[in-house]
Amino acid sequence: MNDNDQPDNQGQGSQTPDTTPNVEQEPSEKYVARLHGVSKRFGPLRVLHRINLEFERGKTTVILGPSGTGKSVLIKHIVGLLKPDQGEVYFNDVRVDQADEQTLVEMRKKIGFLFQMGALFDSMNVGDNVAFPLVEHTKASPKERAERVSQVLRQVGLGGLEHKMPAQLSGGQRKRVALARAIVLEPELILYDEPTTGLDPIRSDVINELIIALNKELGISSIVVTHDMASANKVADRMLLLYNGSIVCDGTPEEFRRSDNELVQRFIKGIADEQDLDSIRSGFDKDKEGQRSAAQEPPKLWPPKQNSQPSENTDNNNLTNNDNNQQPEQ
Repeated sequence: MNDNDQPDNQGQGSQTPDTTPNVEQEPSEKYVARLHGVSKRFGPLRVLHRINLEFERGKTTVILGPSGTGKSVLIKHIVGLLKPDQGEVYFNDVRVDQADEQTLVEMRKKIGFLFQMGALFDSMNVGDNVAFPLVEHTKASPKERAERVSQVLRQVGLGGLEHKMPAQLSGGQRKRVALARAIVLEPELILYDEPTTGLDPIRSDVINELIIALNKELGISSIVVTHDMASANKVADRMLLLYNGSIVCDGTPEEFRRSDNELVQRFIKGIADEQDLDSIRSGFDKDKEGQRSAAQEPPKLWPPKQNSQPSENTDNNNLTNNDNNQQPEQ
């Protein structure tokens, strides 16, 4: 197990130097994907910092971390949706960050991508959604496409739903349809972006079982991005914790749970960062101070409060003046 470099956490008073180990160049037979010294920024925001990782073929690697720490950005580099500012990205023998568009198209046929919200086409039925990659990237006949669609829908437990529309499905069913589409081209690698987000614990476990089955039955390598510890513990051969753009911990699930790294333990146990808690307490304290100040302020004596209702005397005076001003009848 490796507890890699601690991120430079602003406001925590210390910085730990980068101790991420150098990754040796290995044959592509062993690793399905590799990242060497990958860094990425969006403007002033540092998202990834000198990431060195290799993903073993036939294994399920889970990338954990709080929201907004660069997990999805990392896997988008593997499929070529993003390019690093520095470093190298490989899928098998393909140098992804330098590949031309045609090379990327061919490479992506070997990678399935399960998007966070499924990303189904609302105007297409289930069968057409699943068949879409076959239509775009193969010369399969309509009969061959229909057979393949039927096969992968059975594998995800949705056989016979080809003519349903996405709006007629539950959230868990939509995720499974999206997964069927991701495996329809028989990929070597599947990238899962928050696969259990928005699902109840039972439906989440169905997705977990599918990830395990695809790995065991079809030999598909998997990289799973999540912050769901229950899911991670069930599917992972290996766990990584990404924090502030750096790998904080890397090991088997058991090694991960035994880590004495404070960030790791806080993430496992779901304990809030003390800095965030201090910000919340400070906000409430300022509100209380404002209320006390308002209560101690002396009442305002000027300008005097105006009475919006005319007094009875004023009304009587007005009537008297009106009577005096009236001219006698001729």
